[in-house]
Amino acid sequence: MKAQPIRAAVRIIGIDPGLRRTGWGVIESEGNRLIYVGCGSVEPADDLPLANRLLAIHEGLAKVLNDFQPLEAAVEQTFVNKDGVATLKLGQARGIAMLAPAMFGISVAEYAPNQVKKTVVGAGHADKGQIAVMLKILLPKAEPPSADAADALAIAITHAHHRQGQALRMKVAGL
Repeated sequence: MKAQPIRAAVRIIGIDPGLRRTGWGVIESEGNRLIYVGCGSVEPADDLPLANRLLAIHEGLAKVLNDFQPLEAAVEQTFVNKDGVATLKLGQARGIAMLAPAMFGISVAEYAPNQVKKTVVGAGHADKGQIAVMLKILLPKAEPPSADAADALAIAITHAHHRQGQALRMKVAGL
């Protein structure tokens, strides 16, 4: 798991983990230029037991990773809400979202939701509408089918903007 050079074109997948819908978005970054590649979501059936939903998320992400061959991945960090059980279940989906790229030998960066919003919109408390407007500007060819796919593209954009610092932190940490 080695970071790619900063100036060379690199394909990045952003993942917005969720048990009902795990969004994914793939972009290419070459210097400051961003190119939309694809986006969508993995949506396990609501009536599946938790273990089977996690398996469906893993299999869906593995297919996306195989189809699009990204070199780097970024996953949104989980924010803790009032419902501890829901937070723990979301954490399990997030674990799958980190495991799938790691199994392909892809380095995985993590970004807080506020950092994603601040990077894409310029404000850490932006709403989904503001993110959608900025996505149209940054990736004009992108038409995300869901808010989760849009969030995943925003996560990929965040990684494209912060990957140099992330690569330096990984190098310092000896990874």
